[in-house]
Amino acid sequence: MQDSEVIIERRGAAGIIRLNRPRALNSLTLAMIRTIAEALDGFARDADVAIVVATGEGERGFCAGGDIRALHESAQAGDGLAGTFWREEFRLNHLISVYPKPYVALMDGITMGGGVGLSSHGRHRIVTERTRLAMPETGIGYVPDVGATWLLPQAPGEAGTWLGLTGLDIGAADAIHAGLADVQIASSRLGEVIDALSTLPCGSSSIDVDTALQAFAEPQGESRLRQNAAVIDRAFCFDSVEEILAALGREAGEFADETRRVLLARSPTSLKLALHLLRAGRRSASLAECLGRELDACLQMLHNPDFFEGIRAAVIDKDRNPKWSPASVEAVEPAILERFLKPADPPLSL
Repeated sequence: MQDSEVIIERRGAAGIIRLNRPRALNSLTLAMIRTIAEALDGFARDADVAIVVATGEGERGFCAGGDIRALHESAQAGDGLAGTFWREEFRLNHLISVYPKPYVALMDGITMGGGVGLSSHGRHRIVTERTRLAMPETGIGYVPDVGATWLLPQAPGEAGTWLGLTGLDIGAADAIHAGLADVQIASSRLGEVIDALSTLPCGSSSIDVDTALQAFAEPQGESRLRQNAAVIDRAFCFDSVEEILAALGREAGEFADETRRVLLARSPTSLKLALHLLRAGRRSASLAECLGRELDACLQMLHNPDFFEGIRAAVIDKDRNPKWSPASVEAVEPAILERFLKPADPPLSL
């Protein structure tokens, strides 16, 4: 149905999942999560489906993440919807990471938060000249989730730490540099890409898909993260936010100054918790381990004043002027962070 929030269709040998909330930048609801998971299960069992393609309707974005207004309302009501959403979303992220058939994500336009979870865990991640990718959670009093604490530590040097703490958006070249995407293709050719993939024979391998995609690949531009890698690696190698801020203060240049200004505007609690989770992710053996740790933190976010304040400032009152509590990183005591590490009951089941 064309008016559904997720449109599931078959085109030749391709199973296609089309996120269909363009006015909301295809932000995810619980119903959408469930529809996508059901479709993936069905395509996996269908011998006539060779490949799965995930895309977003509209020209503005693939997926801007979870519907944070709905999560905010659920947290205020205490109805359990937010916890259910995260559990099912994280299961979907894990399913994508182990999916038995080639999974292709068209990350055209805004791809943030939950959109990264729907794409960067897949085998084939396509970006375009319109891609704006981010894990912007520290700006709304939240933390990187959807397995980002597994993905980001695998980026070169400290690029993933920079992405996770600043929450700033990046383009196609940076996404490829960070290991969150594979190939850049012009947005105007994505229809041709789907047509080409739909003609692949059943049983096609990821090598076959890569070959098909390379026929459309275009050279990527300069990566800002690569250009500033030395500064990023020097400043973000520390295991405390205070040391990172001090290191940025010692660096000369606009990039370091801008990065420091951004960090000082983020939730201090979120910064410290995000850094803890990213470092734990670096030591982890699997995505599942990171998702479980993220769920622990997410469920405690429902009792975190910065989570409510950040969403208020971003999407409810839209004044872009959150008042964080505590207001500085120095005031975030260890006891504050410890409550976010309380194991979820029940634990995440994948």
